[in-house]
Amino acid sequence: MRISVGQFRPTGVVAENVATLRRLAESAKDEGAELVLFPEESMFTVRHVDGPLAEAVDAGWSAFVSEVTRIAADLSIAVVAGGYEPSGTERPYNTVVAVDATGKILGTYRKLHLYDAFKYRESDRITAGDRGTLMVELGGLRFGIMTCYDLRFPEVARSLAVAGADVVLVPAAWFKGDYKIEHWQLLLKARAVENTVWIVAAGTRSDNTVGHSAIIDPLAVPVAFLGEEGEAVETADVTRERIDEVRSFLPVLANRRTDVDQLGSVGS
Repeated sequence: MRISVGQFRPTGVVAENVATLRRLAESAKDEGAELVLFPEESMFTVRHVDGPLAEAVDAGWSAFVSEVTRIAADLSIAVVAGGYEPSGTERPYNTVVAVDATGKILGTYRKLHLYDAFKYRESDRITAGDRGTLMVELGGLRFGIMTCYDLRFPEVARSLAVAGADVVLVPAAWFKGDYKIEHWQLLLKARAVENTVWIVAAGTRSDNTVGHSAIIDPLAVPVAFLGEEGEAVETADVTRERIDEVRSFLPVLANRRTDVDQLGSVGS
């Protein structure tokens, strides 16, 4: 399956951002992609929203989802993108929507791990997800979805791999900072090779976020990647055959011990 990552700089205006999504989806389609992954905050970036966040989310979520489904149907390409979903409180969900190439919504994923780290507190304005992970099927492959800070929790990717994911999609708005690009690249590769799955990651590129979107194979080899481009698409072939090849000599999932308590006894 041919997959693209789309990287851009979201504004605080839904209409502007969906116009960019369409432009990038057209580029992905021109490159033969059957699926395009867009970043977290593709709907809008919280930093540039005027007025109360909950009001902006209430006004924008349905329109955003409708436009994503329209882009998918118009271009016959599956689209996965992140936005903000009303929660019934002042703190919305950070939610990813997955749409197939006919415009059908396959599911949504609410970010489980909120970014309360590096002196930032996402939980002050966002409600943590309450429904677990999401798996969807497209083009004969199974896709698990997680968002940004979820990447630092290896059990999320492992649970998706054990459940049968061939590819893990990671929309993100990875903050800048000391060694943050190194963390991003290291964690993407680790999640790939420790689970022998493809990792497809799309990040925003802004004054505060790093970009560096990538497609990484099950042996942690980057096969497509971006740097600090403000608006760009990168595309690669993602295959089940590569998973089977890697697992033939690195069968980590088959070698897992689930028959014993791996912690064992703990001395006093």
